[in-house]
Amino acid sequence: MPGRTGAEPTLIYDGACSLCCAAVARVSAWDREHRVRLVPFQDRAAVAKFRIERPALAAAMHFVREDGRVFEGADAIPELLRLLPGKRWFAWWFAVPGVRPLARRVYGYVARRRGCRLPLASGGGGEYVPGRLEDFGS
Repeated sequence: MPGRTGAEPTLIYDGACSLCCAAVARVSAWDREHRVRLVPFQDRAAVAKFRIERPALAAAMHFVREDGRVFEGADAIPELLRLLPGKRWFAWWFAVPGVRPLARRVYGYVARRRGCRLPLASGGGGEYVPGRLEDFGS
């Protein structure tokens, strides 16, 4: 089963995206109990065990729970919030009818337009288009 690890909860994100890194820095600050492992998807060795395709990792953050279940994009947010001290209360908003579909649309809109810059395989700069991996040697 993809994601089956028996390990600690892990958030996989785009380590070359300034927006993603800012969000992860916020998560790290909130995670006072250090319950969540934060891994950029560019760390191939660290993400290999989750067996999630690289195009999917490039397109959205993924949260892998201890039991191996994988949540991506907006669906990862309430799962992640449930583990963060002082933020658990916010996860219940995603159960309100209409909130989750709206969150998915907003997340998708932002993810497609984040305009991250990644180095080209040759070492030069390059424009990253989410879901397009040839710019960093897939």
